[in-house]
Amino acid sequence: MLWTTFCRRGASSLRTPLGHSIFKSRSLFQTYPSRFPRTARVQSGRLPSGHDAFPSFRTQVVKTEGVSSFSARLEKPSIRKQLQFFLGVSLLAYVGAAALTESETKYWKKKLVTVSSMFQLRPPSTDEMRRARYMELGGQLKETLNQLKDETSTWPGTLRNVFLATYVRCAQTYLDWTEGRRLCFHIACLNAAVFLAWKVPRLRSFMWKSFTHDPLSGRAYTFLTSVFSHKSFLHLMANNMALCSFGSAATTYFYFQQRNNQDALPEATSIWHFLAFFLSAGMFSGLASHVVSTKILFPRLVARASTQASIRASPAASAIAGSTNVATAVSQREIMPSLGASGAVYAAVTLSALAFPDAEVRLLFPPFFPIPITTGVGGIILLDIVGVIRGWKLFDHYAHLGGAAFGALYYYYGTSWWNFARRLEAHSLP
Repeated sequence: MLWTTFCRRGASSLRTPLGHSIFKSRSLFQTYPSRFPRTARVQSGRLPSGHDAFPSFRTQVVKTEGVSSFSARLEKPSIRKQLQFFLGVSLLAYVGAAALTESETKYWKKKLVTVSSMFQLRPPSTDEMRRARYMELGGQLKETLNQLKDETSTWPGTLRNVFLATYVRCAQTYLDWTEGRRLCFHIACLNAAVFLAWKVPRLRSFMWKSFTHDPLSGRAYTFLTSVFSHKSFLHLMANNMALCSFGSAATTYFYFQQRNNQDALPEATSIWHFLAFFLSAGMFSGLASHVVSTKILFPRLVARASTQASIRASPAASAIAGSTNVATAVSQREIMPSLGASGAVYAAVTLSALAFPDAEVRLLFPPFFPIPITTGVGGIILLDIVGVIRGWKLFDHYAHLGGAAFGALYYYYGTSWWNFARRLEAHSLP
């Protein structure tokens, strides 16, 4: 800066009559050779005497003891908290479901005793308690119809008749549904409410944080909240339709198991059993995806990033591996947040296929004609296996396979576990 200022002053004072400057442009060392001595240049392979070679920064890092690599210093995601959350909430769900089932069963036993003296001699069976629940629901719907007639008495005749006819038709459809389908309808309504929350711009960041499960976030409660979360309308409709169909079948299977098993305790309803199954299956599928993401995919990504960083640091290695870097970048798998009830639906589908192997299903995509349920379930599981092998990211294939595994395991061991929980609650409740 000082040298530049001095040059500007000399150039303005020393000019020829033609206006050209007689000050020649010179280098910094030509201007002040005494103040700025020329630095000796080190030629390749030759060093000035009295000086040692300066090692590079990478060489110093390598020689330094106690410095670990990037992959070793990177904190690895844990699964301990997520596993504890799954086990704790699932256990709580089954204990609560068994307690509610036992409480409702005792309620209907006492109520039927007052209705008929026959039940003073023997306890009511599972079918008799379910029939009584059905009659009570029909009475409640009829009472609501009478209230609507009184409240709409001042309406125009045509409008009132259309409104009451619509209610009667919807109420009759709701009454004709199985108790499992009615429960799944309520779950579908909850899914729709969460879907509408996604459409509120102010809630978007909250929904991303609290209603999607990110394996790298360290959160565990999103195992539960993400089961009811759907961001796209197509995803919501597909899961809700499958849930109402196969959830009803799974609840019917639970009912048959309790009715036909002589060692099982009678129960007035199976909805609490299915609700515990649905929550546990949804969280188990999320846990399966979480374990794969944190223990398999994440270490691979870290190792790949470390390898690419080493290759870029070496020009020779970079030139050799230039062709492989393209394939590596294409095959790189990202760890994305997941959401949806697909895992729980897969569990219900697999359980229904094992419980009713002779049933037929009609798919929403080709082929549209009815096919055996075992063929359909086997096809979608095979599709997910191909998705895992090919690295498809449209769906969470690991969660789908985890849900299917939960449904298969529950078919073989779930009834024994539920009977154990029922007996435990039967002895603990007064």
